[in-house]
Amino acid sequence: MNKSLFLSFITLIIFQAGTYAQTGATATSPKIGLAVGDIAPELKFKNPEGVEMALSSLKGKIVLIDFWASWCRPCRMENPNVVAAYNKYKDANFTRGKGFTVFGVSLDQNGQGWKNAIIQDGLIWDTHVSDLMGWNSAAAAMYGVRGIPTNWLIDGKGIIIGQNLRGPALEQAIDQIIAK
Repeated sequence: MNKSLFLSFITLIIFQAGTYAQTGATATSPKIGLAVGDIAPELKFKNPEGVEMALSSLKGKIVLIDFWASWCRPCRMENPNVVAAYNKYKDANFTRGKGFTVFGVSLDQNGQGWKNAIIQDGLIWDTHVSDLMGWNSAAAAMYGVRGIPTNWLIDGKGIIIGQNLRGPALEQAIDQIIAK
């Protein structure tokens, strides 16, 4: 009888250990991906001055990862909305981060056109990157970008909290996480 009880006890421990392994911390931790709730994949490319910039360097801030290009008319029409959001929220306190910025990822091939558009559209944030490969951009491939403008909103921990937020939808999403 003691042997039977001992085997039952061991079986129970093994079962619980297996259940813990399936439902433990890794099962509930965010994975790297592109859906809301996922950790945004790292992006690390050069800015217009040739200095490498990483998305992870913005940790702690609410960040709009904004895919665009100087030659894209819809992108250029959306830029005033992004600039307005930046100006309104850049110093705000959020429930999931402090401050707001934009990580602009250009699908340009022409470096001068990209630089000119940044100036013309008043894109005054510090984080603009591109590999100047156009639609062959490694960043576009990593994020599955098939059309622009497109964007992802991430919190201070790098977790995706919104996608494809344009026009008033961008400010509405940001308003939801502002510290009250």
